[in-house]
Amino acid sequence: MKTIRKCKFCGKEFVARNGMQRFCCEECQTMAEKARKKRQQDFMNAVEPVIDLQCQEYLTFSKAALLMGCSRQYVYKLVNEGKLAASRISNRMAFIRKADIEKMLAGNPYHRVLPTSRQKKSVAPTTKKGKATTNSVENRQAEEVLDYISGEEVMETYKVRKSWLYASAKRHQVPVCRISGRNYYSRKHMDKLFGVGADVESVKEWITSKEAEELYAMSAASVRSYAYRHHIPTKREYGQTYYSKNHFDELRRNDLAADDSYYTAREAAEKYGLSTANVAVIVKKNDVATVKVGVRNLIPKTDFDRVMEERLARYGSYSIA
Repeated sequence: MKTIRKCKFCGKEFVARNGMQRFCCEECQTMAEKARKKRQQDFMNAVEPVIDLQCQEYLTFSKAALLMGCSRQYVYKLVNEGKLAASRISNRMAFIRKADIEKMLAGNPYHRVLPTSRQKKSVAPTTKKGKATTNSVENRQAEEVLDYISGEEVMETYKVRKSWLYASAKRHQVPVCRISGRNYYSRKHMDKLFGVGADVESVKEWITSKEAEELYAMSAASVRSYAYRHHIPTKREYGQTYYSKNHFDELRRNDLAADDSYYTAREAAEKYGLSTANVAVIVKKNDVATVKVGVRNLIPKTDFDRVMEERLARYGSYSIA
């Protein structure tokens, strides 16, 4: 069966050769890789002045404003209101400790962080003279800051509105850093919040949460938990949640639930005057193959009727001795 997907770069439909192919041609793949590297480089250029402040414990008001992604006047306001501690050493000079900035941000309910304040505690490789290599430190810093994704990229990738992005990040305490007037969000947290557990390009038919409730006779909470437990592909677009209809159909099997050739445990129990527990024991002892549909096990009528007739002929009744 041919798998038709949309190219991640140009948007054209193409026949995928394998499950990993995301682009229609090598040219699109090359252009997409260049665009990704350009976004990374633009971000590194924006965050480089902040990284340079990493080893400085005491900052001027201007450098503190650069580190926090705000204006110098706002830093003065924070100090004046007592929200940020500052030390004056003369009439014209005052310093702010980076630790005090981190302490202030840690107490903010909107989990805003500094991109240089969450480094992994690992020992940098050293040379024979005992000095840490510059390249290894720079690579670690690059990996750290690239763990953040701009708000524009989040909206473009997950099709969410700006207001939804801001409210969701605040509600779920997503780490965010502000650089040059732009917000950058933790990529790992964004993937967990808006991401999907499967390749959505392979899904052909989507249904909304409301449609799933009506089609499968489930509540809204049941739809969400069912999709989570069974790893059903899910995506969000413009504030609306969509689920893969094919995956729901395969699991719920509404066609079998309405088939007259199957019993439910309750139907079998009512027909033969047994409890549902007795039915389960008989099915297990006689190796009757059942079909699981949702949380129910459907029992083939012909197989179960045959077993019950054998029990009647052997024991003179249907009940378990």
